[in-house]
Amino acid sequence: MIKIHLRLLIFMCSFSLFAQDYFPSNSGVIANNTNYTALTNAKIHVSASEVIDNGTLLIKEGKVISVGKSVSIPKNTTTIDLEGKEIYPSFIDIYTSFGVKKPKRATGNLPQYEASRSGFYWNDHIMPEQDVMASFKYDDKAASEMHKLGFGVVNTHMPDGIVRGTGALIALNNNADNSMRVIDGETAQHLSFSKSVASRQSYPSSLMGSMALLRQMYNDAKWYADGNVDTRDLSLEALNGNKNLLQIFEANGRANVMRADKVGDQFNIQYTIVGGGDEYERIDEIKSTNATLILPIDFQLAYDVDNAFLAKTLSLSDMRAWNQEPHNPRILSENGVTYALTTHGLKSKKSFKDNLMKAIESGLSKQKALEALTTVPAQLLGKSNELGTLKAGSYANFLITSGDIFDKKTKLYENWVQGTPHFITDMAIKDIDGDYNFKLAGKLYQLKISGSSSKPSAKLVSGKNELGTKMSYKNDWVTMTFKTADTTKTEFIRIVASPSSGKSLSGKATMPNGNDYSFYASSEVKSANAEGEKGKKGENGKTKDAYMSPVTYPNMAYGFTENPKAETILFKNATIWTNEGDGVLENSDLLIKDGKIAKVGKDLNARNAKVIDASGKHITAGIIDEHSHIGAVSINEGGHNSSAEVTIEDVLDDEDIDIYRNLAGGVTSIQILHGSANPIGGRSAIIKLKWGESVENLVYDNSPKFIKFALGENVKQSRSRFNVRFPQSRMGVEQVYMDYFSRAKAYDELKKSGKPYRKDTEMEVLAEILNKERFISCHSYVQSEINMLMKVAEKFDFNINTFTHILEGYKVADKMKAHGVGGSTFSDWWAYKYEVNDAIPYNAAIMHKVGVVTAINSDDAEMSRRLNQEAAKSIKYGGVSEEDALKFVTLNPAKLLHLDERVGSIKVGKDADVVLWSDHPLSVYAKAEKTIIEGVTYFDIEKDKQMRETIKKEKSTLVNMMLQDKNKGLKTQPVRKKEKVLLHCDSMDFNTTEK
Repeated sequence: MIKIHLRLLIFMCSFSLFAQDYFPSNSGVIANNTNYTALTNAKIHVSASEVIDNGTLLIKEGKVISVGKSVSIPKNTTTIDLEGKEIYPSFIDIYTSFGVKKPKRATGNLPQYEASRSGFYWNDHIMPEQDVMASFKYDDKAASEMHKLGFGVVNTHMPDGIVRGTGALIALNNNADNSMRVIDGETAQHLSFSKSVASRQSYPSSLMGSMALLRQMYNDAKWYADGNVDTRDLSLEALNGNKNLLQIFEANGRANVMRADKVGDQFNIQYTIVGGGDEYERIDEIKSTNATLILPIDFQLAYDVDNAFLAKTLSLSDMRAWNQEPHNPRILSENGVTYALTTHGLKSKKSFKDNLMKAIESGLSKQKALEALTTVPAQLLGKSNELGTLKAGSYANFLITSGDIFDKKTKLYENWVQGTPHFITDMAIKDIDGDYNFKLAGKLYQLKISGSSSKPSAKLVSGKNELGTKMSYKNDWVTMTFKTADTTKTEFIRIVASPSSGKSLSGKATMPNGNDYSFYASSEVKSANAEGEKGKKGENGKTKDAYMSPVTYPNMAYGFTENPKAETILFKNATIWTNEGDGVLENSDLLIKDGKIAKVGKDLNARNAKVIDASGKHITAGIIDEHSHIGAVSINEGGHNSSAEVTIEDVLDDEDIDIYRNLAGGVTSIQILHGSANPIGGRSAIIKLKWGESVENLVYDNSPKFIKFALGENVKQSRSRFNVRFPQSRMGVEQVYMDYFSRAKAYDELKKSGKPYRKDTEMEVLAEILNKERFISCHSYVQSEINMLMKVAEKFDFNINTFTHILEGYKVADKMKAHGVGGSTFSDWWAYKYEVNDAIPYNAAIMHKVGVVTAINSDDAEMSRRLNQEAAKSIKYGGVSEEDALKFVTLNPAKLLHLDERVGSIKVGKDADVVLWSDHPLSVYAKAEKTIIEGVTYFDIEKDKQMRETIKKEKSTLVNMMLQDKNKGLKTQPVRKKEKVLLHCDSMDFNTTEK
């Protein structure tokens, strides 16, 4: 008690003598502290890699003067003895919006197409000129919350817009003013894919639109910096002025990390990227970015799976995410990826420490954890000499703890910021939390005490009975009253005790009859590092019970534990549909080698080949879908009436289960088209369905260049309540084409002249069409519009490549033949909206017989799984031959996509994209038994059966683990059935940043 009072007296004296050093005066003037403070006899973590036992930390005027075992302490120094305590550098959160009020959401119903500001960039969502300090207001309450988590400094920014302006570095010193707190008022440029809430400007309305806008912005910034613009643009000036700052990009997910890095690489910008916690799914890709990450640790709660019926609706990917996410920091560290940890994304910041403990239990080393909270953010901010360590010259930002800061039982006593202490837990109070045993009057009791340093509580058990207990802990004395185990009486036992060495309690117990007994309770608490405790460390630092589900490619149901490899395969005795002059070959063999079709014939042999008996089965080229919307997270950019600058390749989704489902239907290639929100849509992505491969490996190498155009109801917004955008009529659609191609022609002429020109991605793409380097696939229905677009194309001396949908193609088939355009249609869809009232199921057959290259497409994630059956309908509707019907979904779409030299038929030298069918390929009974792309088996019906059993077992394991979490009293989240959203021509994502 004497020591406690002495220490309090020292603090009171130092504060009274130097009050102006810690607390602002009424006038707001703060004087500097010229006194020394020495914290002695502590275990000092100077940095994550340097520790001094029984050391001294000497500070003055908010800075560290000296640290070591033999520090010379000047006279008149305030000395604080921290024997048995530890000192750590305070944490740094590099990604917050601390003290910043987010702008109000713009009101109004109608879309806005022009910018609302003058003198700035043409898009409201680009705001590099934004200075966070203009809206900053220090928040004592939020700072105190961060103090309790160990943070002393935060980097804050305005979390609004695609380019958000500059951030500021703030010391969480509650007893200072902003002149002291602001360490750096301009730390980083902040970016994201999300629009500002303060503007209703429609563009961009999609993730791919955000990416295109960023690219155009950088091009414009260079053009502006080179002095090619007469009028001032404050946004571009700020952007160029901020280019040497740290560039922090909020991605919030593994796929978006790659997208952000893709944009950065194009302009030689190395972003520091805010991840999403799922980077472990494609760790090699993440490493390849060379980016430093800012890593949230917002781990999912276990699901409440008590209801077995509801639990069955849980996807394996969601269940895995709960189990795997805590391992993400460890996996990143093991793979040499540098990252800083952040509280960003947490619904409650109180969960930060628990989640950090989960990460450590899952194998994250404590040194890496401390680096990620101290030296890494300091280095990123260029403040390594001032923050992140306790070396001489650095800010006196440090934590005083009862022990290892990453031990669950460790108390954080004080958080000093700029030499000012912020009190969290009273150091004078002995920590008596733990489990105790004691015996009274021949009975054994088990006592559990928790919260002794703040809100003490006790749980007392005798035998199988939990006894009602009240407890208080003040001035080193425990008083406790509990009801006896005799339920027939209302009697109480009273205890008064004090803690003694070794975490035991001793004192006096008064029984109901008034008799007093000596009381002694021994603690069973073991060190958190004790080898014998449950969950002791195994390999890689993980606790032995830290099970991690295997990561697959993709990391979901039906993913591969290892990506499959190309094989040499010999099919014997099959019926082979060549789609070539040889027609259909009976009882023939097919040899696949090095990803190519090597031989076709009878009685073939090959060394080291995997031989498959295909007797009674059929082999065809892989099905090709000319018009699909699977495999992407964004389909429409409808913010403008032309979006030629966007590309579906930016928003591919390698985890779309429809890729696997399409493989099960024999599909090997698809063109993912932009939607029909505008007359001039975005560029296509032509991919092979290489399930498990990365996004980059899905896209055809040397892919033909395509773009989506659209006509009719969708683009003139017939069914939209926001019908204010030009065009509003079919004749307006024609004018859009005339205007844009006229502009593109002028742009191309200027570019070819050799004179300076502002690079415009949209005009570049349209110029490619004029130069016959890019092909148009056009959404169409009505014959008048089909004729119109062909005439526009002929006026500008190019051809339309494909009319897709084209349900009135039978009316203009002769004109299509003369123009040289192909048709990709539905087999028998009609009457689902006004402009398809004249559709007939004979459409494909009529176009085909006139000589138009005709294909059957899906435009639908479900239909694409049975395109072979859709093609077969043309045999009934129009009398098309079986071979020609099959070509509607194989060779003909390959021709329309300019890929027929590579795929679409079975010919020596072509890519080995083939399907083994159980029956006639146009039969409703036919199943795709094997779907092979470039010699790799991506779908195997027998392997599929095996995977179903594996999935069942893994889900069962995870369900049991979740039940264990709930039984331990941990929080859970309810099961909510998720319906997969299928994207179509008219799907809008409104600037989503998911995946």
